[in-house]
Amino acid sequence: MAPDILPVSLPDYAARARDLLDDNARAYFEGGAADEITLGANPRAWRDLALLPRVLRRVEGGSTACRLLGRAMDHPILLAPVAYHRLAHPDGEIATACAASAQGAGLILSTQSSISLEQVAAVVASDSGRGPLWFQLYLQHDAGFNRELVRRAEAAGYEALVLTVDAPCSGARDRERRSGFHLPPGIGAPNLAGLPPRPAGNGDRALFDTLLAGAPTWEDVEHLCASTHLPVVLKGILHPDDALEAQDRGVRGIIVSNHGGRTLDTAVTTAQALPPVADAVGGELCLLVDGGIRRGTDVLKALALGADAVLIGRPQIHGLAVAGAMGVAHVIRLLRDELEIAMALCGCATIDAIDGTVLAGADDWPAV
Repeated sequence: MAPDILPVSLPDYAARARDLLDDNARAYFEGGAADEITLGANPRAWRDLALLPRVLRRVEGGSTACRLLGRAMDHPILLAPVAYHRLAHPDGEIATACAASAQGAGLILSTQSSISLEQVAAVVASDSGRGPLWFQLYLQHDAGFNRELVRRAEAAGYEALVLTVDAPCSGARDRERRSGFHLPPGIGAPNLAGLPPRPAGNGDRALFDTLLAGAPTWEDVEHLCASTHLPVVLKGILHPDDALEAQDRGVRGIIVSNHGGRTLDTAVTTAQALPPVADAVGGELCLLVDGGIRRGTDVLKALALGADAVLIGRPQIHGLAVAGAMGVAHVIRLLRDELEIAMALCGCATIDAIDGTVLAGADDWPAV
């Protein structure tokens, strides 16, 4: 695409961003685990689901409005937690937050944000039109540090905690290792400043005896729910039994996610995992999904399969790399516009009107 041509889709932004990100940042944001099979399968799974539109239905006065955890939203699109935005643009998460706020999109700030959680919240806190502001947690090895991090999020005005549960360790990210990925000088994770060193392990297996010795468990989830007034959402659920366990432990929502294909390669795609999870929780939990959402038709399909909303990860970074806050805002707007088009062409005037009948029969779905 010529540099002077405005991107008109999320794939356009992805193509432009690949030319703008340096090799180090590109390996981090674009790479997946191992052979990147799940990374590639995620968007393909959404594309392969066929729509079965209805015609001649009244759709005037339609709306993408919805509710999440009791909060009104203009549309069901949120920005997933992604670390180190300043690798893509000097304004980092400040630009992303401003874009999300301007477009009424939800924002989930990463624990590994390159700008502090207080600074990001302060920029958008007074905007009455913004979407929900949630904080993503990676539970650390120090319980006192975790308590303080939660208190900081509460004090800064975050409205929910999103606990990532599918990454007790990093995946085998070949692209990052080949590129020698590193954080450049001046970019770090200020939310983790002051974290005490990890205790030394007692065994000869570095992963299991050191890193995983303090990995979160279901008991930690239950304790977190009991120790904060904020609703807790678990991110990284793929198995319906885990969704039921989460429900029993007191969480308010779950995000069907395989970490964008960055942790366990050959894991099931989120489009595959979503229907059985939705069946398991039966509408009792707020249900979101991410992984490969690139078109408004993907959003429609996710809602038809039972999700209440979707998250986008890499596309926000693509927009940020191309045009800062304006690029992120445009990415969100494009996706919302495409969702409205898809709803109109499928005969769905509202989000509540979207159900499984807009999809071709399950027997016709290709294996992914």
